[in-house]
Amino acid sequence: MSTLRIGIDVGGSSIKAACVDVDTGRVVGETESVRTPRPSSVPPMMDAFVELDRRLKGEGAIGLAFPSVVQHGIARTAANIDKSWIGVDAAALLSERLHRPVVFLNDADAAGIAELRFGAGRGARGTVIMLTFGTGIGSAIFVEGHLLPNTEFGHMELNGEDAELYASARVRTELSLDWPAWAERVNLYLARMHALFWPDVFILGGAVSENFAAFGPLLKSPAEIRPAQFAGQAGVIGSALAAAMRVS
Repeated sequence: MSTLRIGIDVGGSSIKAACVDVDTGRVVGETESVRTPRPSSVPPMMDAFVELDRRLKGEGAIGLAFPSVVQHGIARTAANIDKSWIGVDAAALLSERLHRPVVFLNDADAAGIAELRFGAGRGARGTVIMLTFGTGIGSAIFVEGHLLPNTEFGHMELNGEDAELYASARVRTELSLDWPAWAERVNLYLARMHALFWPDVFILGGAVSENFAAFGPLLKSPAEIRPAQFAGQAGVIGSALAAAMRVS
């Protein structure tokens, strides 16, 4: 019998959740979503998580992927979320609402867990870097399958500003960049990441990876570049896997 866990992934524009078969990495049934509250402060966000769990009729531990450095269940940063989250023990707070264990982790780390276990990084050796392009740029670094959590290299300096303010998918939309113009920015970011870490593989994720055929051939790196298999679903799947594995 399959083991099902709910994964919730918090994005800049929407919060997605689904039941995931953690033995196969497959989403079971429909993916539910709500708009990310404005402001994205703690009470309305918690209400949104509870509502998504109610729709999915969840049981057992639940995973919550969040755009923040997460240490021992506590949010430490808030670059793309309301600052009121800093210092909040979200795992304990949501567990109290749902009466079930909650595993709270960085969103890019969750996406990387999904891709390394069941997706584009399955079987990859050496150093693998997962990058998610959305409202910001998330990063997750794995060495021989082991995660170094909370790397947050979207905030690395690039051309005098945070890299995600230069090469995220949001920037592409806001500046109406065509694929070649955006790929040129991404190439600069990949070159900086490669110079620092010399990865064997880059996995590019986020919803923009669904258009990999349009921009992928324009990317250049000494490392192999792979599109994420789960695209915008990776955070949901990875957070459910983290709940099953009790990753924190």
